[in-house]
Formats: sequence, structure tokens, C-alpha cells
Amino acid sequence: MNRRRRLYEGKAKILYEGPEPGTLIQHFKDDATAFNARKHESIEGKGVLNNRISEHIFQLLGNVGVPTHFIKRMNMREQLIKEVEIVPLEVVVRNVAAGSLAKKLGLDEGMQLPRSIIEFYYKSDELDDPMVSEEHITAFGWANPQEIDEMMALALRINDFLSGLFFGIGIRLVDFKIEFGRHMEDDTMRIILADEISPDCCRLWDTKTSDKMDKDRFRQDLGGLIDAYQEVARRLGILTENPQNEPSGPRLVTSNE
Repeated sequence: MNRRRRLYEGKAKILYEGPEPGTLIQHFKDDATAFNARKHESIEGKGVLNNRISEHIFQLLGNVGVPTHFIKRMNMREQLIKEVEIVPLEVVVRNVAAGSLAKKLGLDEGMQLPRSIIEFYYKSDELDDPMVSEEHITAFGWANPQEIDEMMALALRINDFLSGLFFGIGIRLVDFKIEFGRHMEDDTMRIILADEISPDCCRLWDTKTSDKMDKDRFRQDLGGLIDAYQEVARRLGILTENPQNEPSGPRLVTSNE
């Protein structure tokens, strides 16, 4: 068997050369990091859950016309994706005051914002991913004005869809981080959703209890991260209880079930 060529390794994922030109294999690791990897642990099963949750969400977004890099899930930890040129920006959509926004502006955590706010951060571990303005983005050539407009429009569409999706299963979408890439389709360069959408990059609170169901459980030493991620998967319909003739405990639903 030919050894796959590793192209990139990040904090939570590894990218391998894909089986066909223009494709990659995205592998989800069990690593949990916070504070720009100054806090780091391996939590068994996290990568499997993030793979399945992100697959589910990307499929739903594709069904409503949001262009994404997702092609198919290959196994419990890997996805086949389109190769894209990643825009070096993290796009954060905030609906509720939490995290750095609450601290910087002196807002009460949990306060509903007057409207959804979009923020841009320059992807640089060395610089701790600083917040940047549209002026910075265009001046340094990270994206042009049309691409910024496309990313903002897609971010708001994704926010509208996810807010409704999560509200319907008793979860408040506080904020989330997404990334975009450039992909050539029919001789046209398009901006499409890339990376992942999972509890690793969303703040998700139970609507009744405000219990955190995301990576803040790791950041804030709350414990129970896997239990929280499993509960998100269960509410999304990805995780079901085993039949009586199988070992006890929840199981991930396969794509053909």
C-alpha cells in the first residue's frame, strides 16, 4: 500500500494528498488545544465526533446552496475534500456576547447582541491570530473587496441556517469561526466554505441551562468535553442508542442509516 503524502498538519487536523488531482484527505485528530496551543491534550474520540458533526453540517449547508469543499466522508476520521487556496483569514460571527468580545468591551456574558457581528482575524499562530479590518485585508492582499463581500454574505447565510438548526434542538449558537478558500469552477474562481464546523469552532450553549457544549469545556477546565460533543451529535441525529444486541452506549450512525 502506498504511503500517503502529508501536506499539512494543524492543531486539530492533518491534510493528505487526495486520490485524484484537486482533492485532499482531511484527517481529524484527537488533539485539543487552546490559547494558541499553549494548552494541549489528546482526548480520545474527539476527532471522530468532529468529523461526523462537520460532515453532517456541511451536507446540510450544501443542500441549501452554500458552496463548500466537502465531497464525502471516507471513514470515521477522514473526509475527501476539494483542494482550495485558503484565504488567510478566520471569519468569526457573533450573536451573543462571550469570550474575547465580552472581555474587551466589558459586556455581560450571555447578552444578546443588537445584531450579528462579523469579525476578521489574520491566520498567524506566531502573532496569536490578530483581529484585522477590511482595510488591512485589502492593503496586504489577503482578499479583494469582492471576496470580502462574498465571505460576509456567506457567513451571514451560514449563521442564519445554523442558528435555526441549533435552536430547533435546544442549543443557542453563541458564535462560531469559519474559514474560506478559493476554488476554480468552470473557469471562475469562487469563494467556498472550507475547514470544519464542529463544537471545536462554535460556542454552543444549552438553551434551558446555558451549559457549555463546546471547546470552552476544555479551555475553562470544566471537564466532560466528550460528553458534551456526544450530546450535540445526539441532538443532531448523528448519535443513537445501540440496539439491545449490541454493547451498551451510544453509537455513531453511518451515512446509509
